[in-house]
Amino acid sequence: MSEFKPKKLHVTLDPMLDPHALTPRRYTLTHSDQTGDLFLTVAPAYDRGQISGWYTRLMRDEVLGEWADAEGHPELHIHLHVSGGLVFGTAGMRDRIFRHHLPLALRALVYGDRDAIAAQQRLLDAPLIVHFHARQDKWDRVEDWGKVRGYSG
Repeated sequence: MSEFKPKKLHVTLDPMLDPHALTPRRYTLTHSDQTGDLFLTVAPAYDRGQISGWYTRLMRDEVLGEWADAEGHPELHIHLHVSGGLVFGTAGMRDRIFRHHLPLALRALVYGDRDAIAAQQRLLDAPLIVHFHARQDKWDRVEDWGKVRGYSG
């Protein structure tokens, strides 16, 4: 799946989430390898139930995101599990897969929360910081992936 298809995205918005609050605002994004559907939960906390199934725990290919306040300026931080624990595949392989699919995942995340992002236009210019979490220094990185705006269209 390389093209984002909005009809394949299923969004759950936590009713306890303040629609005007930037923090805490977290994203849990998973997918079905069989159907290509994407499942996004937007809530004050990560959706642990969404990532607790045995298959998800083995694959660890979920995308987690959260807004942070960096000295009065918003930043969107994305967290990816490249290696460590019980996961399928080598760190190098997982890194390549994440990098290949991450633009689609970021489009899905921004699209799924488009109303909240549109309500606060400054969020479109927020930096998008991606954390590749790994045991090996070579794969454990933090990278700037541009602005949220770059994934809004």
